[in-house]
Amino acid sequence: MKNFIVIILVLFLSISCKKDLVKQPAKLIEKGKMIDIMYDLSLLEAMRYQKPLSLDSIENDPKMFILKKYKVDSLQFAQSNMYYASDYENYKDMFDEVNKRISVNQRAADSLAKIDEKKAAKESKKKAKEASKDSIQKPAPRVNDDSLRRARMQMRDRTKKL
Repeated sequence: MKNFIVIILVLFLSISCKKDLVKQPAKLIEKGKMIDIMYDLSLLEAMRYQKPLSLDSIENDPKMFILKKYKVDSLQFAQSNMYYASDYENYKDMFDEVNKRISVNQRAADSLAKIDEKKAAKESKKKAKEASKDSIQKPAPRVNDDSLRRARMQMRDRTKKL
């Protein structure tokens, strides 16, 4: 009798500790495609955080645009996301992949920004050099005493008329 109770208890524990908490949906999005969607949605959230008004001008919902891009509906995405999230290690690996893509793109964008800054600095130095050459080559016009007297007289005449 004791052996029977132990066997029943072991079977009950093994069945109750089933790994799959969420059943696999019928239209599960494949892992690679899901990572792509998560990456695009991460970029969207970053845009929404940095410049919230930039997305307000868009007539369509940007999230729905991304889902349409991958030919996925919102229910399919939600079910697949819930399924992948139920396996913590797998979900963490997916987010690590997304973070790796973002960091690669961030380094590329930073290097392009530095190149643009260097070009702008060169242009401003070049313009400053040209401006200094122009000021050295063209001396300021001298004003003689006669022209000053005439200008003063004209100003007096105008003020008298008022």
